[in-house]
Amino acid sequence: MIKILLLLVFVMVLAVPFYNRLTPALFGFPFFYWFQIALVPVASLLIYIVYRVEHGGEK
Repeated sequence: MIKILLLLVFVMVLAVPFYNRLTPALFGFPFFYWFQIALVPVASLLIYIVYRVEHGGEK
């Protein structure tokens, strides 16, 4: 069930029409670019969470 988080990342990346705009800008970057840049650490965190839940304390 936790793997739905991976689906969330996948949908967020592919939902371009929802974030294809210029405003709000952040440090001069249009929303389109900084949203994609922000998705990288978010996706990494969600992948890490899913991994830790799935594999628990295995080494």
